[in-house]
Amino acid sequence: MRRPNRSPAEAGSDDPDAPDAGQDPAAARESALRLLTRREHSAAELAGKLAQRGWLPEIVDPLIARLEELGLQSDRRFAEAFSRQRAERSYGPRRIRAELNARGIDADLACEVIDGLEIDFREQAAAFYRRKYGQIDTGLEYRERARRAQALYRRGFESEHFRDLLRND
Repeated sequence: MRRPNRSPAEAGSDDPDAPDAGQDPAAARESALRLLTRREHSAAELAGKLAQRGWLPEIVDPLIARLEELGLQSDRRFAEAFSRQRAERSYGPRRIRAELNARGIDADLACEVIDGLEIDFREQAAAFYRRKYGQIDTGLEYRERARRAQALYRRGFESEHFRDLLRND
């Protein structure tokens, strides 16, 4: 059950994530740990969610640094889990990189994590294509070929994936 979006002042004492007037760092830590037990979060995501709950940056920034030191929050672990999950849903490397970037992951780390995935994106592109369009047909009209290529681009695959797909089948 989702809690309604309320400001910390409206939340009252029944909301465990609402900061009190003193901005207690221990309460902020509990709120952060509650978020991290549900799923991995990037440092930027975690900071944003804590800020939405009313915690001040002077409480949040050192807290996230401490959680990183303790190994409770890791951008690398988040990026690996997120990338694997998106690749399994037939998203290509460009889209995964862009989504990681939007979640505050450094471009170098995103590239490193995606390169480290043991996933053949050419095969992922082919599987997506077959699911969406059936058999691969190399005798397509220009317009239809461009439309299908654009569908692959939107999923984050590279143009080489589409070219290889038509060349190999």
